[in-house]
Formats: sequence, structure tokens, C-alpha cells
Amino acid sequence: QVRLVESGGGLVQAGGSLRLSCAASGRTFNRSPMGWFRQAPGKEREFVSYVSWSGGTTYYADSVKGRFTISRDNAKNTVYLQMNSLKPEDTAVYYCAARIIQSDSMVPTEYDYWGQGTQVTVSS
Repeated sequence: QVRLVESGGGLVQAGGSLRLSCAASGRTFNRSPMGWFRQAPGKEREFVSYVSWSGGTTYYADSVKGRFTISRDNAKNTVYLQMNSLKPEDTAVYYCAARIIQSDSMVPTEYDYWGQGTQVTVSS
């Protein structure tokens, strides 16, 4: 079992930065691939970024590539999403998720545990 709690969301002007954190509890965290997803009002949940359990493999959605950076600290049971050069279209609820199977995935339905989400609002 893995419990996930996101933090770090808020209101920021376009061009600004935020750092999201996802604190995990549970003995399997260090072996869990992790993802960040987001969902804007009226839209489906979409992939943002992925990091393998070791941190050695990362993926990004094209819309955030070059602006967002995912990382993890297994000693602290925490995954981070550094978001720079934020745009109004980045406004959404951001969720972290953990996957039991140790393989790469960008598909929300292939993740087993989810946090409650944190709101990110970017004003123009």
C-alpha cells in the first residue's frame, strides 16, 4: 500500500515557477515508478511526467518538455515536479501517482495509487 500527499500548488503569474512535492508512505515506494498527471476543468486527466523507481529514466509530455523537471529522493520518500516558465494553459489540478509494476507508463489507468491533487493556477 502506498499513500501519496501532494503539496506546493498555488497561484502564480505567467512566467513564474512552482515546485510540487509528493510525499509517499508505504514500504514499496522506493520500488515504485511515479508519475505526475494533471486535469483541467472539462478535460480528461493527462500525463505530465514520469520517473522510474531509480530515477534513471524520465519522460515528459511535449507540452511541458524543457520547462518541467521531475526528480525523486527515495531517502525522503518524495517525488518533485519543478515547473518553470509557467503558462495559463498549465492551470489544472496536479496529481502524483504510483505504479506497482516496475515498467514505464504514461497511461493514467496503469497507475495504482493516487494522491488527492494540488491546484495550480497560472494567471496571464
